[in-house]
Amino acid sequence: MKFLIHLRKYTQFPPRRRVVVTGVGIVSPLGTGSELAWNNLLKGHCGIISLKDEEYSKLPCRVAAVIPIETNNEIAKAMSKSNLKLMAPATCIALVATAEALTNANWIPQSDADKEVTGVALGMGMIDLKDVCETNNALKLGYNKVSPFFVPRILPNMAAGHISIRYGFRGPNHAVSTACATGAHSIGDAFRFIRNGDADVMVCGGAESCISPLAIAGFCRLRALSTSFNDIPEKASRPFDKLRDGFVMGEGAAVVVLEEYEHALRRNVKMYAEILGYGLSGDASHITSPREDGSGAILSMSRALRDSNLINNEISYINAHATSTPVGDGIESTAIRTLFKENVRNLMVSSTKGAHGHLLGAAGNLEAVWTILACYHGIVPPTINLDEPIDDLNYVPNVPQKWNKERRVALKNSFGFGGTNATLCISSI
Repeated sequence: MKFLIHLRKYTQFPPRRRVVVTGVGIVSPLGTGSELAWNNLLKGHCGIISLKDEEYSKLPCRVAAVIPIETNNEIAKAMSKSNLKLMAPATCIALVATAEALTNANWIPQSDADKEVTGVALGMGMIDLKDVCETNNALKLGYNKVSPFFVPRILPNMAAGHISIRYGFRGPNHAVSTACATGAHSIGDAFRFIRNGDADVMVCGGAESCISPLAIAGFCRLRALSTSFNDIPEKASRPFDKLRDGFVMGEGAAVVVLEEYEHALRRNVKMYAEILGYGLSGDASHITSPREDGSGAILSMSRALRDSNLINNEISYINAHATSTPVGDGIESTAIRTLFKENVRNLMVSSTKGAHGHLLGAAGNLEAVWTILACYHGIVPPTINLDEPIDDLNYVPNVPQKWNKERRVALKNSFGFGGTNATLCISSI
C-alpha cells in the first residue's frame, strides 16, 4: 500500500492535449463551399425540392434535399462517369469537401513526418442501395457484368481510404458507421486520437449520398419521412414545430480539420473553435425510437460536459439533432429540459435540418460545422419553418440570433437508429 501511495505521488501524467478546428469544407443542399452554404443557412434558404422522376410518383414521400449539381462544375466533375465507376457518390463528394477543408487549414503536407502524424476518420451511414440493385441486375445478365469495383464502392470505409491514399496520410485511418450519429462520432473519435497523441492532425467527418426510390420507400415503410408537404417541399422539414410529420432525406459531405493546439500555433493558422469534450451513450431500448424519458440523450450530453470539465450553466447554445419527427424532437426537448433545469431559460436551441434536410451519416458533421462557425462568428443559425413551437424553449425561430457571450460554448447532439448517441462540446477560442 505504501508503495502505491508513493507511486501515485511521484508519477506524472501528461496533460491533455488541446484540440482546435483549423479547416472546414462543405458539400450540401445549401451549396458547395463553407462560406456559400453558411450564408445561405443564415438567410433562411432551403435546399429541399420535389422529386419529379416517375419512379418516385407512387411513393408517399416525394421530396428530398439534394446537392445542386447542375449549378456547380466542381461537383459535376467529381460525379463524372469515370469517378462513379471507381467510387460511390458519397466518396466523390467527400473528396471535394476534404479539398476545401485542407486548403482552408493550409495543410497539404509534403514530408513523410507530417503525413505520418495526419490521419483520417470519415464514415457514412448507409451504402448506395441503387448501386446494389443495378449490380444485382447486371449479375442476372452474367458474372462478367459485375464490376470489379462493386465491393470497394459499397464499403463504408472507402471514403476515408481514398482520402488517405490521395494525400498520403499515414496516421489513423478510421471509419465510423453509426447511422445518423456517424458524423459526430467521427469527429469525436478524431478528437480523442489527437488528445491521446495518436495524431497531430485529423481529417474527419462524414458523407452520404443514397437518395433513391428504394431508400425513400424503406424509410416510408418505417413511417419516418414527411408525407404532408409534397407540393411545398421547402416547408416539409420543420423541427420542433407542431405540424412536423417526419424527416426529409438529404445528401452531402462536411469535413473538419482538427489539429493539436500547439501544432496549429506553430503554424500560425486561423483557429475557428476548440473541441472541449465528447460524450457517447446507448439507449438500449428500441431500434428506431429513443427512450421516452430522454435518458440516452441526457447521458450523452452529461458525459460530454464531464469530459469538458464544464457544468451545464456554461453552455449557452445547443445544436439539436431534431429531425422533424413527431417523437424524436419532443424527447430531445425533454432531455434538454431535464439536464439543464433552470438554465434552459438562458439556452438557445436550434436545428438546421429545416434548411437542408437530414443527411443521415453526414448530419452530425455538417451540423458540427454550423456549430463551429456559430462559435467563430458569434451568430446562431435559425430553425426555419417554426410557426408553432412545441414548447417555450428558445428555438431561434426562422431568423439567426446574435450570440453575445465572451466565451461561446455549445453542445452538438447526434442520435442514430439502434439507440446510438453522440454529443460534442465546442467552444470559441
